[in-house]
Amino acid sequence: MRKPRDYDTELKALTDKARKLKLRRITQLGELVIATGADALAAEVLAGALLEAASTSDAARKEAWRGRGAALFSEDGKGTRAGTGNKPRGAAPEPGSPQLSLGEPGPA
Repeated sequence: MRKPRDYDTELKALTDKARKLKLRRITQLGELVIATGADALAAEVLAGALLEAASTSDAARKEAWRGRGAALFSEDGKGTRAGTGNKPRGAAPEPGSPQLSLGEPGPA
């Protein structure tokens, strides 16, 4: 005969796992802010930039941001590492390419 399932224990385990995943995501987002040097910005400026990025539908701007972000993660083949300190690791834009920021409109 099969042993009955303990739904309360399973639910608690799932809740704990979800809490750990949420905490890990928050920690990783904080590390990303530090790794990019954005921790030097005022909270309002950072929030405004993120809102702009989240609400834009310009595919070219998003692709430019994605490329710069990918360069950050693959810089010198080091990948992402925790504990990078406050030193920004963003890659410099390629010569001759416009540098897009979150708050500036892209090329027409």
